[in-house]
Amino acid sequence: MTIKVGDKLPAGTFKTMTKDGPQNLTTDQLFAGKTVVLFSVPGAFTPTCDAKHLPGFVEKAGAIKAKGVDTIACMAVNDVFVMNAWGKHSNVGDGVLMLADGNAEYAKALGLELNASGFGMGIRGQRFAIIAKDGTVTGLFVEGPGEFKVSSADYVLSQL
Repeated sequence: MTIKVGDKLPAGTFKTMTKDGPQNLTTDQLFAGKTVVLFSVPGAFTPTCDAKHLPGFVEKAGAIKAKGVDTIACMAVNDVFVMNAWGKHSNVGDGVLMLADGNAEYAKALGLELNASGFGMGIRGQRFAIIAKDGTVTGLFVEGPGEFKVSSADYVLSQL
């Protein structure tokens, strides 16, 4: 079943890179008591994700956080090392938290997985953005196949 506005986000665990190496980050740690924008891309370094999606959130991070967002997080079905390298390559700094959903477990829990086997990429997460307040979905923006509109930083900013 696909997540919808008003739903509590499912429990789960991501991997993220810290100064001490890869660490687990639970959904409770990420969402509890905070306003979070979580956006998902089909893959690190893939064309639209690398050229538009992540850079938009890096560029607009200050404006998004000025609207009361505590954390902006980028999720992809990649390993923590790839997500860390992509974050460094994209100069995310403290603006965007890079989250690895290495086995697509969280994408599946949200009901927003994507079968990209035809592209040799296996199961991935769809392109989407979620606005969550204290772990409850207040905004959900899922892209149609091949689209990049409603999950963009500009669109999400307009919805805050």
